[in-house]
Amino acid sequence: MSSKTYTTAVVLIPPLELWPPIQAIRREHDRHSVRWVMPHITLLYPFRPRDEFVTLAQCFSRPCAEIKPFVVKLAAFRFFPHGRGSYTLWLAPEPKERIVRLQAALQSVVPDCDDVTHYPNGFTPHLSVGQVRGQTAMEQLRAALQTTWRPVSFTVDQVSLIWRGEPPDDVFRVIHTVTVGR
Repeated sequence: MSSKTYTTAVVLIPPLELWPPIQAIRREHDRHSVRWVMPHITLLYPFRPRDEFVTLAQCFSRPCAEIKPFVVKLAAFRFFPHGRGSYTLWLAPEPKERIVRLQAALQSVVPDCDDVTHYPNGFTPHLSVGQVRGQTAMEQLRAALQTTWRPVSFTVDQVSLIWRGEPPDDVFRVIHTVTVGR
């Protein structure tokens, strides 16, 4: 069994034409937007080394082929509390059940890459848009974002295997994609 690494992940990436409003929020509020340059919903992280991507993409093809492409809507902002008044704000992809099934199908291929399922509520699909300190600040930012947000939808028809190098080349980029559906 190979070791996991924090330099790779498997994610869902909205189409480029939907990025502008998401990225505008992330540029202002997400300290991770420099490394995780694309808006994304994480499915597996940490993941396997990049040199295993070709083999793993082939292994993912079968379970992904069994899942019909589906539409995801990003309409509501939610948050994760982290303690000491720290919060992560995120867009909630709906319906989440389809993403949970896709994530489980991928994880069945690499059962050791289960870190995203270790949270108290299990795997929670989300698209992070920022971090904020203080409950009042979080509630105000969440309300402000929700008031101006125009929901977007996209079809999940592929998953992306992404990689980053070590500094200074530590920006994630898509290396392989796997089609969802036949």
